[in-house]
Amino acid sequence: MPMIDAFVPDGALRPDAEARMIKEITDKLIELEGLDPGSERIQAVSVVYLHRPRVFVGGAAAAEPRYRFIPSVPEGQYTELARAGVVREITAAVARAEGKPFDQVAPRVWVFPNEVTDGRWGGRGIIRRLPDIIAFLAGTEAGEAARERLARRRREAAAATLRALVATSGE
Repeated sequence: MPMIDAFVPDGALRPDAEARMIKEITDKLIELEGLDPGSERIQAVSVVYLHRPRVFVGGAAAAEPRYRFIPSVPEGQYTELARAGVVREITAAVARAEGKPFDQVAPRVWVFPNEVTDGRWGGRGIIRRLPDIIAFLAGTEAGEAARERLARRRREAAAATLRALVATSGE
């Protein structure tokens, strides 16, 4: 259930190509979160905010379209592999929308996968935590798995911090 800020300059893509790209990106990001893109409930909470920027490079109007995507999900949804997939898949979708090779388009596409700290994702007037969101979307078992995944990631981060402190304490 990504929330995506998509920055696509006006006129950069044909309207039909842009619509296909947005749908493709939405479905792929849902899949990379480990959820079912075929779920109507998940589709209903997956939102793209399309921004129409004017882009400048070195102070001058960009000669070719430049794109920026900021997909946001609750903390615990992305693994390192999923984050890399998000960047690759969004870039590939833009290349297909432009009808150009990946390597020609990639230098003009920026992707910033963002995880919103648990307890800071708000919707419907209240804070929504990852386990509750996932339970709503995919069932109680999936919600429990999300709770465990988030706890494991936090333990791993704490252990990495402790290792770094121990490693630098002798300096």
